[in-house]
Amino acid sequence: MDFKHSAVAIVPSEDLDSSAAFYARLGFGVTSDYAAHGYRILHDAGGASVHLTRVEAGTIDPAVTAHGIYFYSEEVAALAEAFGLRAEAKPWGLTEFAVSDPSGVLVRVGWPG
Repeated sequence: MDFKHSAVAIVPSEDLDSSAAFYARLGFGVTSDYAAHGYRILHDAGGASVHLTRVEAGTIDPAVTAHGIYFYSEEVAALAEAFGLRAEAKPWGLTEFAVSDPSGVLVRVGWPG
């Protein structure tokens, strides 16, 4: 049997519209919207995908939440600027920046170099 794999992050969202707008700044667009079920699927031009799932307000506490999502993008500097940030060279060989989405989920973007 020949399996092909990909991974998709399921990201909690207190407000699907705000979250979709945030991820649009990273190049993602809504491709499927299941509003009645509190679920949206987003894709970017490179084939990456993020699934947003609605959660109750106050469910996510950024001070104690240990999850996040990491995106690799050659456009790390331009994406950082879109958030008013600068990408920084890290000792582990990546240039990256970090930001929280509207629900407090850690989002880190980086690229080797």
